[in-house]
Amino acid sequence: MSTGDAEEIDLPDPSLKNIIDQQSLQWVFVGGKGGVGKTTTSCCLGIQLAKSRDKVLIVSTDPAHNLSDAFCQKIGREPTPINGFDNLCAMEIDANDDMEEMQRSMEEATNEDDSGLQSLMAELTSSIPGIDEAMSFSELMKQVQNLDFDVVVFDTAPTGHTLRLLSFPTILEKALGKVMDLKDRFGGLIGQASAMFGGGNGNPGQVQDMLMGRLEETRAVINKVNDAFQDPSLTTFVCVCIPEFLSIYETERLVQELSKFGIDSHNIVVNQVLFPEKDAEELGEWFEDNKDALPKEAQEICSKMMARKRMQDKYIGQCFDLYGDDFHVVLMPLLDYEVRGTEKLKGFSENLIDPVDLEE
Repeated sequence: MSTGDAEEIDLPDPSLKNIIDQQSLQWVFVGGKGGVGKTTTSCCLGIQLAKSRDKVLIVSTDPAHNLSDAFCQKIGREPTPINGFDNLCAMEIDANDDMEEMQRSMEEATNEDDSGLQSLMAELTSSIPGIDEAMSFSELMKQVQNLDFDVVVFDTAPTGHTLRLLSFPTILEKALGKVMDLKDRFGGLIGQASAMFGGGNGNPGQVQDMLMGRLEETRAVINKVNDAFQDPSLTTFVCVCIPEFLSIYETERLVQELSKFGIDSHNIVVNQVLFPEKDAEELGEWFEDNKDALPKEAQEICSKMMARKRMQDKYIGQCFDLYGDDFHVVLMPLLDYEVRGTEKLKGFSENLIDPVDLEE
């Protein structure tokens, strides 16, 4: 896994310094397969961004939240200041819970006479596949935009869920487009339908206007989010993996899907790397020269470690072959302790910016 030739070809720097230096970035998504260290990477990236930005927020959109465990402090649905920082906050939210919140706020915003509007919105959100999560996602984005942070790091759920999350703007735009089309074709029928549900004070036109106003507002947020997602000066996606077949395969799928959505991605973090600064052949030579002097148990342990190191080097080599020319590929070392708590996260985060020298 020698990178001796890397310097000559002028390959991208193997660090995430490019993200720290890009002051225009507002949204940074961190995603990948389950169990590859997305939360740790998100926290470390947030810590590094906090050095050069005034206000940084880390948001977990994974229903199985881990930010509280990573920082060893209670983090809730509102931005929670992280111990040891005055400009870093974190929050854990579930887009599905936000749907109920949105419906409650809709009930508060409309009086009892407008129950038809609520009923029609409930019907709408249950009849178009994916629109319920998409609308709650728009509420989440509205909430995050109103919080006034310089940059937001999203610690996302495993790949499949993340791809759905990123496709929500498209889903919602199509769904709302169909509703608007129906409005143009059938005019007052929508208002009459909501009046039949029992609201609007007997005035179908008023109900229709309120419904369309609500949908147009959601559509405006979604369009704004979509434009921001597809602007590489504002949004980027960091892919996280480990040096194993399934994880590398999932990363390739993720990169292709992101390209399809028009979302910028040019950074890959490879976690849990055994001795990233050493080569399997180099370690193999040392083992062959010294194994006779080792006890039998130590020989077995070293032999297993060498097998794992060779496998990792093979997949790291494939990762550099696939992405090395265009992506910043960062190798993060496997440590002999868990990276939990602010101090350990601070120390580990330095590897994102000042990576292991592969030529030593």
